[in-house]
Amino acid sequence: MPDNLQDLARRHLWAPYTQMHDYRQRDPLLIERAAGIKLYDHQGRGYFDAISSWWCILHGHGHPTIKTSIHAQLERLEQVLLAGVIHEPAVRLASALVDLTPANLTRVFYSDNGSCACEIAVKMSLQYWQQSGQPQRNQLAAVERGYHGDTIGTMSLGGVPEFHQAFANLRFASHRIPSPYCYRCPQGCSAGSCRLECLTPLAELLAREGERIAAFILEPLIQAAGGMIIYPPAYLAGAARLCKQHGVHLILDEVATGFGRTGTMFAMEQAGVSPDVLCLSKGLTGGFLPLAATLTTEEVYNAFYGDYRDNRTFFHGHTFTGNPLGCAAALGSLQVFTEEQTMAGLPEKIERLRLGLERFRELPWVGDLRQLGMIGVLELVKDRQSKEPFTLADRVGWPIYLAGLKEGLLLRPLGNVIYLWLPLSVTLEEIDEILARMWKVLADPANINGWSGR
Repeated sequence: MPDNLQDLARRHLWAPYTQMHDYRQRDPLLIERAAGIKLYDHQGRGYFDAISSWWCILHGHGHPTIKTSIHAQLERLEQVLLAGVIHEPAVRLASALVDLTPANLTRVFYSDNGSCACEIAVKMSLQYWQQSGQPQRNQLAAVERGYHGDTIGTMSLGGVPEFHQAFANLRFASHRIPSPYCYRCPQGCSAGSCRLECLTPLAELLAREGERIAAFILEPLIQAAGGMIIYPPAYLAGAARLCKQHGVHLILDEVATGFGRTGTMFAMEQAGVSPDVLCLSKGLTGGFLPLAATLTTEEVYNAFYGDYRDNRTFFHGHTFTGNPLGCAAALGSLQVFTEEQTMAGLPEKIERLRLGLERFRELPWVGDLRQLGMIGVLELVKDRQSKEPFTLADRVGWPIYLAGLKEGLLLRPLGNVIYLWLPLSVTLEEIDEILARMWKVLADPANINGWSGR
């Protein structure tokens, strides 16, 4: 059967963010089952899910509480439209999310993935201003190297050219400001001299165009897909103040960072920030089922509320908006947070990860080491002094990925960036084991393409 599956995969499967040519003569990893933080292939070999299956697994694979919640809901109702119809899981989850997030966020709009959650946020903001007497606010602002999804709208706000350059003629214009990339500071500052000069471009943009900008969208504390760029909470707090000062909506994309990843339930908590719109997905269901939510304020909601003939309705929706099974999974995940006191156990794990990562500074090809909660990041360079990056032709991540598999690690390098995005359920012993295996991979010069020994 596995041989037949590999043949069928080559003939029919087109995987996301994957060059299928790489698997012309190589079998992709065939996963048959999972338990805890491990994946198991068809031969029974285990692999640590070191990236939480693209950042969504929270409590481990197959957690019984979430499975029970889904099974119970499956016996009652598997799907119904959420237009003029409600069901218990959608209502209870909306209430729970409002309780978890800042007090100004009172309304929940469901969708089924992070790209849509962000697209909805942008559309909400644009229509809000049209219906609130400021139609001139029809522009949007974002950060270079930011990533908010793969829809046409979110690509127009994303700043990862490697992903989206083929669609340039479809994307609408938006304002971009430089990334707060501390390791490669666009303002030329160092850790000792930084005075958050990276906020200056946003301040200048809003001073110049603020009355025409509807919203500014930002990933709080870490630009994930753009290179795992971690920036200080003070930058986020400063950006929020500038948006408020100029009346611009602040949209926070917590699709990747929400639900404990950064050490707090939401990354924005570390900056004391309350956005106008909040986007959630990935860990929302503990990684069990696709579901997303866009939360906003009563003020935004009221701009859409009125007599039908006023045509103020938000005309957006998905077939599986607020799917009962997805909502049940999310409620099950929140139950795990409560019953297992997940957040209380994180500080010790975060410190264990921090201490274990320090060793990697010894490697001459590690230019920068950064950490945020349960996320650990190594940026590899050809020359530590000049910070010269490896080139696209070096493809430094590919041999590391393959070596990781041999060591029982599922990694997913982002160009020159090797990272861990660990499930919250990982134990201290598992952190040690993952780091030991990662050391074997990264300490071997044979796994570092393009290294010249400088």
